[in-house]
Amino acid sequence: MFVLLGGAGAALAAPADSGVEGKTFVIGTDTTFAPFEFRQNGELTGIDMDLVRAIAEEEGFTVEIRSLGFNAALQALSSNQVDGVIAGMSITDERKAIYDFSEPYFESGIQMAVAKNDDAIKGYEDLNGKTVVAKTGSEGETYARSIAGQYGFEVTALDQSATMYESVKAGSAVAVFDDYPVLAYGVAQNNGLKTVTDKVPGGSYGFAVDKGNNSALLAAFNDGLAKLKASGEYDQILDKYLADPTAAVPTSFWELLTESLPALMKGLGNTILVTAISFAVAMVLGLLAGFMKISHNIVLRGIATTFVNVFRGTPLLLWAFMFYFGIPQLTGQPISIWVAGVLTLSLNSGAYVAEIVRGGIQSVDPGQLEASRSLGLGYGKSMQKVVVPQAFKMMTPSLINQLIIMLKDSSLLLAIGFTELLYQGQQIYASNFRVTETLLIVGVIYFVAIMALTKLANFADRKFNK
Repeated sequence: MFVLLGGAGAALAAPADSGVEGKTFVIGTDTTFAPFEFRQNGELTGIDMDLVRAIAEEEGFTVEIRSLGFNAALQALSSNQVDGVIAGMSITDERKAIYDFSEPYFESGIQMAVAKNDDAIKGYEDLNGKTVVAKTGSEGETYARSIAGQYGFEVTALDQSATMYESVKAGSAVAVFDDYPVLAYGVAQNNGLKTVTDKVPGGSYGFAVDKGNNSALLAAFNDGLAKLKASGEYDQILDKYLADPTAAVPTSFWELLTESLPALMKGLGNTILVTAISFAVAMVLGLLAGFMKISHNIVLRGIATTFVNVFRGTPLLLWAFMFYFGIPQLTGQPISIWVAGVLTLSLNSGAYVAEIVRGGIQSVDPGQLEASRSLGLGYGKSMQKVVVPQAFKMMTPSLINQLIIMLKDSSLLLAIGFTELLYQGQQIYASNFRVTETLLIVGVIYFVAIMALTKLANFADRKFNK
């Protein structure tokens, strides 16, 4: 048995049979935080990944890793979508009020880096009146803000290390504050930066579970960590990434394309599939709501109008977070990321399709309906045989446009960890730091896919709307 006393490092070590053996736990992590978590040859690797897998093997349980992004991983933990989070997360008093932490597994520190060709910024005193970047919610952001007033600079928080580095190289910021192992690894991988300050002691990294939950997993992590340190395997894992990071050998654009294509094609497949499913659902919802909006029944019109106003008047990303994180918190039941993605895209697009349907029907000359009724056809038959076919011809270009918009909007699902095309691109440039080239490849793939889809939709339009 074990006792959980609360606070970081308070859980006593647990024996291997403390309730975790043979179980599978879902672990959330960041997407781009090399050398702690990143993808190499398509596989998620890094210090955190090696540690949690080694501890799981030592303690007799298995882990399913979900690469979500730092903020999304924490929300997933609070909403019971994951059992624990390991993502280079510093143990702070604010976080200890929400999560229970393991014993620290890494002692961090902060350094500042500038562009490799920048000789003007040599220290904090050169930052007056300038802008620096740091990762959202990180120890680097906390430290940068703590000295910003003293040295007279502005701090901009960004979500990913690779994005921060590109910001500095592009000149929109003059320096970046980041955890020293992350900077050291990035410099070794030719990220275009150089460090200009000594390491400032930072916080301690810990594995986290939701407060009061999964205490057996937390105790097992502590027990496994202690065993890894005693056996020397812990030091071997750290040395593998930190002792002497291997300098990356620059590759050509074509080599980058060849290496990236399998992962990007997988992402494209997911993008097309979620778009197709969502568009089918959106068409059903849109047709139903569109007809309800032109109904003579005030209740039906009110329901349809409310649906359209709610989902057309709120950001798509808000609903992605609500469906994947919010509803599980309210109901206690986890939701599949595919279900959350389809609900987000279909409900948002369904609202727009409803307006397309309403506008298409109302654009048909009212005399068409009157003429049909005068020939003895009822209202329903007149709509079915006369009005709707004409309206559908006018709606088709707008519906094709909505399909294209939905395909592009699917990229927003990367915020909840959905492995679509842009998400896969982020995974690639997080490890090789070739952001511009990777995004260029992703952009070309999107362009080709959208052009092919447009051609196909226009062909169908010509065939069925002769």
